[in-house]
Amino acid sequence: MAAYGIVAVATIGLASFFSIQSASGGSDIRANLTLIAPAGAGGGWDTFMREQQQAMRANGLVNNTQVVNIPGAAGTIGLGKLSTMSGQANNLMVTGAGLVAGVAQLDSAVTHDDVRPIARLVEEYDVVVVPASSPYKTLDDLVQAWKADPAAIAWTGGGTFDQLVMTELALAAGVDPSDTTYIPKSGGGEAAQALITDTAKAATSGYKDVEDQVKSGRLRALGLAAPQRLDGVDIPTLTEQGYEVDLANWRALVAPPGITDEEFAELRTLIEETIATPEWQDAVERNKWADVYLTGDEFDEFMTSEQQRIGELVKEIG
Repeated sequence: MAAYGIVAVATIGLASFFSIQSASGGSDIRANLTLIAPAGAGGGWDTFMREQQQAMRANGLVNNTQVVNIPGAAGTIGLGKLSTMSGQANNLMVTGAGLVAGVAQLDSAVTHDDVRPIARLVEEYDVVVVPASSPYKTLDDLVQAWKADPAAIAWTGGGTFDQLVMTELALAAGVDPSDTTYIPKSGGGEAAQALITDTAKAATSGYKDVEDQVKSGRLRALGLAAPQRLDGVDIPTLTEQGYEVDLANWRALVAPPGITDEEFAELRTLIEETIATPEWQDAVERNKWADVYLTGDEFDEFMTSEQQRIGELVKEIG
């Protein structure tokens, strides 16, 4: 079985490599473009890149686009792959707060300094949820029980970012995060199932990942980790309930190292054209994303500050 696993991983890696090489065969960014999601199909990064692909295709911005998934190690395998593609300008990869956390948590040899960040596009927000049958009717109910016995409240979530939100909420509530049991899952769907089966008592998850479960009444939403309430979503923010938690799950695009300034500028222009399309605007609304486009020196400063802030939260996790 171990040998089979090694062969399977090698096969997947080679398939991804040749797929990327094939799509990147031309030197014209507008002829061929590979969009890399450093995670499996169906997750947040994959969804983001497929929405990009759809907007580009629908408006003829690129002749040929393909999405390639390179999952593993909180996105750092994909980041490592991109860092080896020096000068291959017709490749873009999505990154975000979760990958910054993955780099810090795994002490990755490859960081965002090894690629070329272009722009931040959107951000989405986590929600704190409990089972509908939970005795915790409000966020304060949950927090008081958590403070009384941190180990008794098992938390779950769909990724590294969700654990960061739980950690920031713990600090705001006066709970030591290292005293809390956290059960990581591979996505919001699995996290919701852990709540429904009573494997965990509470969860932090991207709102869109559990929206259907909340609307169906299987889960109860206690608070949104957002700066303000979302349009059409009647869930109070954590901040308005007295817990200063404002960690946004942002999405950004990065390019390989070694590309020219002209190629960098062309990629940024392509991104700006893409996010101006009706298809992309529809995706932002449909996925409950917030448009937070940022580039240039301000984006570079943002990346530096996020790496520091998220690095400090990762240390709190222990």
